[in-house]
Amino acid sequence: MASQPVSRMLRRVLRSSVRSCSSGALVTQPHPGEPSQPAVEVPSGRRRFLREHAAPFSAFLTDSFGRRHSYLRISLTEKCNLRCQYCMPEEGVPLTPKADLLTTEEILTLARLFVKEGVDKIRLTGGEPLVRPDVVDIVAQLHQLEGLRTIGITTNGINLARLLPQLQEAGLSTINISLDTLVPAKFEFIVRRKGFRKVMEGIHKAIELGYSPVKVNCVVMRGLNEDELLDFVALTEGLPLDVRFIEYMPFDGNKWNFKKMVSYKEMLDTLRQQWPELEKLPEEESSTAKAFKIPGFRGRVSFITSMSEHFCGTCNRLRITADGNLKVCLFGNSEVSLRDHLRAGASEEELLRIIGAAVGRKKRQHAELFLMCQDSPPAIPSISFRDSLHVQGLRHRVSFSSQTVTLWKGGWPPQIPRLAQWWLASGLPQRHYSSHLDSDANPKCLSPEPRAPATPSGPLPTSDQLTHVDREGQAAMVDVGGKPDTERVAVASAVVLLGPVAYKLVQENQLKKGDALVVAQLAGVQAAKLTSQLIPLCHHVALSHVQVQLELDSTRHAVVVRASCRARGPTGVEMEALTSAAVAALALYDMCKAVSRDIVLAEIKLVSKTGGQRGDFHRT
Repeated sequence: MASQPVSRMLRRVLRSSVRSCSSGALVTQPHPGEPSQPAVEVPSGRRRFLREHAAPFSAFLTDSFGRRHSYLRISLTEKCNLRCQYCMPEEGVPLTPKADLLTTEEILTLARLFVKEGVDKIRLTGGEPLVRPDVVDIVAQLHQLEGLRTIGITTNGINLARLLPQLQEAGLSTINISLDTLVPAKFEFIVRRKGFRKVMEGIHKAIELGYSPVKVNCVVMRGLNEDELLDFVALTEGLPLDVRFIEYMPFDGNKWNFKKMVSYKEMLDTLRQQWPELEKLPEEESSTAKAFKIPGFRGRVSFITSMSEHFCGTCNRLRITADGNLKVCLFGNSEVSLRDHLRAGASEEELLRIIGAAVGRKKRQHAELFLMCQDSPPAIPSISFRDSLHVQGLRHRVSFSSQTVTLWKGGWPPQIPRLAQWWLASGLPQRHYSSHLDSDANPKCLSPEPRAPATPSGPLPTSDQLTHVDREGQAAMVDVGGKPDTERVAVASAVVLLGPVAYKLVQENQLKKGDALVVAQLAGVQAAKLTSQLIPLCHHVALSHVQVQLELDSTRHAVVVRASCRARGPTGVEMEALTSAAVAALALYDMCKAVSRDIVLAEIKLVSKTGGQRGDFHRT
């Protein structure tokens, strides 16, 4: 099956459904024999009226540094239908009792008050705002507020395709869709749920309905998706997208790790190596994004530099949480309950005084957060995710390379857009996983090469001393500065004895938590790259290749894990291979523990190593 670049396929599907007109607005391309329908937009007469009759800005929404807060973000719910790893734990978070959440009328009452005082943009957030049953009605009623120019929504896209036509009719102006990867298997790993196809359908529907630009928010995390920057940017060549790369930010329970952040400057350097002609666009007033465009491309790229270059000085945002607390700074802990005052019967004037006092206390910047990140973190070499992932003989049969996706045809229901059809696949009964990139799937083995019995290559020289202990008996890292760089390869394996029940669920991909083999494979790849952070005295190794294979063993109701690592350097990669195999096995246990805790992790061992002064080793 021929493969095509991701961006080229996206453009081909979407080019026929949307086009530009001379006014800069978008119109939907009609089907043969049908008249064209104009895209949604705020009537120009209303815009002109609002500009010409703008009232003096409210003193209640102006802080002590002169910042005017005209942008309000309202959280409609704490609930979310995903469990993104950088956002919340897998089991979710404790939810506020429903009685303590803002009612629809309370939301509209507060919105009305803020708009009257000068707020002209409201964005609905969550949790996931589209899980709230009355979200369409809320948008419709907000649209009736005089003075409100923009109603936006930030969504994970799961429910977007279904609800967007109603939301557009209700008056929704802008859309931000969260999408951190273009690889379906990695998507499931990051969000701990399925749904990649639905998100792609949502993006398709937004473009089809004439939204331009459709903003795509991508949180960039080192070692996870920074290798996809170029693929995301390539989408803007033919699509009206604003791809917004967001620096990884800390939140409660997020276990902030400075090394995970990829700074704006580092991302920009990566893009300019591919597109030297990348040009910066003028910054809009109070914008959080630094926007860039590649000449000739239809869309653009933006960077949200919350960590490396904060935008506190021009911040015009206020936030109301789902339980009615007013937050004047996303990073601050200070909140004031507007809900309590509303329910206590506070008048409009009393509410304004409370709001004004909170805004007046807003700090110049969230400086304490930036004490630890004045400079960009050092770049950590890592392999390309898709260069390390290949899925063979799967129930969902999809393979990924650096910039291509091989698509397998099937019988598609007519209601599913072609954009979403690419990411679906036909069902295959036998499941074998390999992260090795090759062209032929072997139903019996994870690698196309026949397995030969392991044989020793000769006696392995050993040391009569522990190399990680100094003369005083203290732990110490080995000095490898004088060693020559050589090609190093190591292979390790592990066995996970699942038992018949868990084995069958894994084999048929029926676990409620998702695809156990995909998650284990991703965990193994990640673990290899992070070995030096897990094993205290290991040197950091710039791996050139990682291969993780998982094979089902029906005779033992087991999964056999085989991890291979390669690098060129002064130190070996045995620990990387062993860590990869062990963590992949642990991930399998985690995926299956709800079914059975009588799971055994066994036979974690080094299979072979080559390179280095001590010679080669092959386990017999």
